[in-house]
Amino acid sequence: MTLAGLRIALVGPMPPPEGGMANQTRQLGELLQREGAKVTVITVNAANWPPWIDRLRGVRAAFRLVPYAIRLWRAGGDVDVFHIMANSGWSWHLFAAPAVWIARIRGIPSVVNYRGGEAETFLLRSSGVVLTTLHGASALAVPSGFLQQVFARRGVPSEVVPNIVDIERFRPAGSTRNPGIPHLVVARSLEPIYDIPTALRAFALVREALPDTRLTVAGTGPERRALQALAAELHIADAVDFCGRLGRDQMAELYRSASVVINPSRVDNMPNSVLEAMASGAPVVSTDVGGVPFILKNGVTGLLVAAGDHAAMADAVRRVLGERDLAERLRNAALAEVQQYTWPRVRQRWSDVYASALSGARVVVRAA
Repeated sequence: MTLAGLRIALVGPMPPPEGGMANQTRQLGELLQREGAKVTVITVNAANWPPWIDRLRGVRAAFRLVPYAIRLWRAGGDVDVFHIMANSGWSWHLFAAPAVWIARIRGIPSVVNYRGGEAETFLLRSSGVVLTTLHGASALAVPSGFLQQVFARRGVPSEVVPNIVDIERFRPAGSTRNPGIPHLVVARSLEPIYDIPTALRAFALVREALPDTRLTVAGTGPERRALQALAAELHIADAVDFCGRLGRDQMAELYRSASVVINPSRVDNMPNSVLEAMASGAPVVSTDVGGVPFILKNGVTGLLVAAGDHAAMADAVRRVLGERDLAERLRNAALAEVQQYTWPRVRQRWSDVYASALSGARVVVRAA
């Protein structure tokens, strides 16, 4: 089917702040509109009014949920399909589930685009309510074979529609890159599941052999002070830049300056940071958790190490920095691999999912 003229309610977070799902929501909306679709964006992270409501933890969710539900209901009268960006935890219960049920009440097909890297743990706790809600949706789309397997183990079929990387923005550096100044980059939120401490410890080991190496950590989160204290304890604080969260164009420049991009995560699905690094020509060293092995092949498009193993991570980084031929092979293979995540490749998959939803299909939850 053609996307031109299709009326889509796109439900999800939008920047600011910049972040994986928010960036994917914004990018998908822009691309669908470029194809001629009429996109109504319903944000799940809109600011509360009045602002002081955010300080009332037991009340702020209700203040956000009521106007959100009203926006969903109104959109149901003017769209052909709901596209719902979904995550694990409270985000599912407060935002994704209401969108599915309101779409069903209004007789509008809904596509649940589930993206939570912690899906396995979340479904162990909440599979009953999640699967009941999914049964009311028209289609379930996930960005990786990893999440497809997670849902398949619970008897829920899904379609893989990968994340989209903008190769016009995230592109390799020109001849001005200086290979003589090693620059490592970590582009994850400063939260426990992304295990920035392991990256800092690995960096400290790399610095022992290559003392000029520097590290930029691009992200915000509750662990910032603890991470800065750890950097001081490891005697690397003067070489680490906690630059905060950057916009898309700033991130593209940062990737192009990187000798190696490190992904130290303990839980992951299909990290945009890895795809963007690949598209930018920066070799990637990542942990082998979750869906990462579905997009990075060890020794071919990147180097994979066990989660929490800072010594192995340091060894992998030193290999990339010290073996020019290896770095070039990884770079070229990753640039070829990342082409499958471009809009021309992904567009038809979304078109097929929307067509299935509009045909009256439903998510069938089978006995696991």
